[in-house]
This record gives sequence, structure tokens and C-alpha cells, in this order.
Amino acid sequence: MDVDTRLLRYFVVVAEELSFTRAAKRLYVAQPSLSRQIRQLEARLGADLFTRTSSAVALTAAGRALLPAARRQVAEWQESVRLVRTAAAAERNVLRIGFAATGGGDLARRARSAFTRRYPGVTVEPKRFEWGGEARAVRDGLADVAYVWLPAELDGLCSEVVATERRWVAVKTTHPLASREEVGIGDLRDEPLMWTRVAPPEWVDWWAVNPRPDGSEPVWGPENANVEEMLEHVATTSGVCIGPESMKSFYVHPDLTWRPVVDIEPLRIALAWPEHSANALVHAFVEIVRRLA
Repeated sequence: MDVDTRLLRYFVVVAEELSFTRAAKRLYVAQPSLSRQIRQLEARLGADLFTRTSSAVALTAAGRALLPAARRQVAEWQESVRLVRTAAAAERNVLRIGFAATGGGDLARRARSAFTRRYPGVTVEPKRFEWGGEARAVRDGLADVAYVWLPAELDGLCSEVVATERRWVAVKTTHPLASREEVGIGDLRDEPLMWTRVAPPEWVDWWAVNPRPDGSEPVWGPENANVEEMLEHVATTSGVCIGPESMKSFYVHPDLTWRPVVDIEPLRIALAWPEHSANALVHAFVEIVRRLA
């Protein structure tokens, strides 16, 4: 009996979270849909994998037996997909560089220019991913190497921190904070902050500085799916957003003013690539970034 690898991946995430709500958020699917998919898997296997009550979810004996095998099969399939996609890109003499928003900032531009000069016959393809998706793209074979904004899940990847950037806040040009030269995180206490469901919750919390130093939680403003939506929300509402220093020059907007947030830790940018990668172009690019960094 064949079982859809997607169903096994859903099962693994529910087993790890022991919560359909948390698993649905992690998988970016609706909870009712996730519950139906797990019921479908149970029906095909002829066994209950979870016990469900109004307050708890637990693995059954059948679920505990399935979990290690499901993890292996999901991992093997993901690795197979990655290898196929990577081989196809290598055959075309292409290096795919992943990033989110401003990626590696100025370092990324300099590294790409240096790589192109050294390897003029190689096509460099920039691959943009939404918030927090860079590392997953490398694991899925959608990028050969990526600039990853930390914090991020880097299991199965080699990585090195290659740059840091101060974090700045964007406000409407008419906002009272626009007249300040710099701000502290306490100045943003009552300001609605842009956020997203696209990225992992720990990533969102880090950018939001949640909890704040005084123990409070940010005031959450509108959601966004990408940087363009985020900046438009700020430009048209009373909300604010926090981004890396490079964002103020990469995404120039006539209705926004950027100010440095002086009392929070900077963004760390890592270069990430697959463990045991046999792609010589990846290693060449990594060396160029190391030298420039």
C-alpha cells in the first residue's frame, strides 16, 4: 500500500507538536484540513494514530510505531527531491542563491559580482523567498545556497554567520517618531507592529522583540505576507515595522521614515548550504563570501 509522503509529513508534525492547532500553524494549513488529512491516513492504515480529547492529543501505540519510519521516509524523500533539483541546476551550469527581502545586503551584491567575474560562464539565479523560508528552500533543493536571517532552523545545513545589520524601525513620515534621530524599543511600546503568519513564531517574536525588556507583549498590527505588503501597511496606517538597516535603502518609499533602534541586538545573517554538497560552484561561492566577509 502506497502512502502519500505529504500525509506522512503531516503526521510527523502533529506527532512532534501533539497539537493540531500548533501543527497547522507550522505547516501553514487550515486546522480542519489537517485533521481530515490525518483521518485519511488513519483510514488507509486501518489504525488510529492519535487519541484526541478536548484538552490533549497523544500518540497511540500504532502512532509510536509509525513515527520513526515516517520520519525516515519523509527525510529520504526530501533528500531525493533536493538531489534531483540540484542536479538539474548543475547540469544547466546554474547557481541558485536564496534570500528573503534584502538578503545579505551589501555583502551579497559584492559576492555575486566577484563570483560572476571569476565564473563568467555560470548563470547566477537569485531566488527570493518569503519571511523565514530561506533555509527550508535549501533543504528542499530550491536554492543551492542562501543568505539566512537568524534565528532559523539550520538542521542538515552547513552555515556561517557572514554579516550583521542593525535593526531599524519604519514609520509614516508624519509619525511623531519620524522627528527623532534614533529610538529605543521602549518608544515602540504602544505602536501597532506589523507581523506575519508566514514565518515560524520564534522568528516573528525575535523581530518583534517579544517579550519586551519590561515583560510586555508588543501591540500587534496588521498581518503581511511579504516585505512590500508590510511597508504599504506602515505607509497607510498608524503601525510600524522593524527591519534590517539595508531595508531603508533597498525599499525606498516616499511615505516612510526609517530610524535606528539603538537598544536591541542586530540581525545576524548566515550563509547556508547543504551538508556534504558535491556542487563545486557552491563551495566556490562560499569561499568568495568568506573572503569578502
